[in-house]
Amino acid sequence: MTGRRQAEIRYRIDPRDVPPKKAARRLHLTLARFNELLPKLIKRGFPEPDPDTGMFDLDAIDLWRRSRHQSDQSLALAEQNAQPSRSVRRFGEKLNGGQGEARRA
Repeated sequence: MTGRRQAEIRYRIDPRDVPPKKAARRLHLTLARFNELLPKLIKRGFPEPDPDTGMFDLDAIDLWRRSRHQSDQSLALAEQNAQPSRSVRRFGEKLNGGQGEARRA
């Protein structure tokens, strides 16, 4: 080194929004093939790129990929299971023994 210190990476952050080349790689496609298929994929519900950045959301792509092979019923069950089965109390309700709003003197 010539006196300049190289920047250190403290924490690795995996990007969620990626350029088309990486979105293509997520589908195991070349960029050329991805661009060729993109209009058809979008018609089938594939997530569109961000209108400002042109980036694709990897989480949305993964969700789309999983949803292709599940029935509507199994998706509904998965969504239902993601919801709490009992009502969730507010933090203040726990402190007040489940009495609702904070007690007033």
